[in-house]
Amino acid sequence: MATTTTTTTTAGPAESALGKTVINDAVVAKVAGIAAREVPGVYALGGGAARALGALRDAVNATDLGQGISVEVGERQVAADVTIVAEYPVALQKVAADVRSAIAQAIERIVGLEVTEVNVTINDVHVPSDDDASDQEARVQ
Repeated sequence: MATTTTTTTTAGPAESALGKTVINDAVVAKVAGIAAREVPGVYALGGGAARALGALRDAVNATDLGQGISVEVGERQVAADVTIVAEYPVALQKVAADVRSAIAQAIERIVGLEVTEVNVTINDVHVPSDDDASDQEARVQ
């Protein structure tokens, strides 16, 4: 004869008998931003204005690791939107899939919340020769 054991818990995943853990949305966005930056083929995060502001922050060593990331955090689930600039000539669909996977894994592993969706917007492609041309123009002047 088989016996069945049922266990019920009254506390959610962020609660214990000693208290409740609250993780700020900005923390979740930062975790997602760090994960996205580590994906090969990602040149930068954010749109044009965000990248310009990010360059200023980088100049004063105040990098915003959540730049280009928007999250909606519920009690047990997270949805994220990320805007990236891809490096040329990477396969854009592969970079988007890799970013999606990296963000979902990082949030689930580090934050402990289920990821319902990660929407990736590629708003530009960085061509390394563009940087070389601007460096040469600066040297010529």
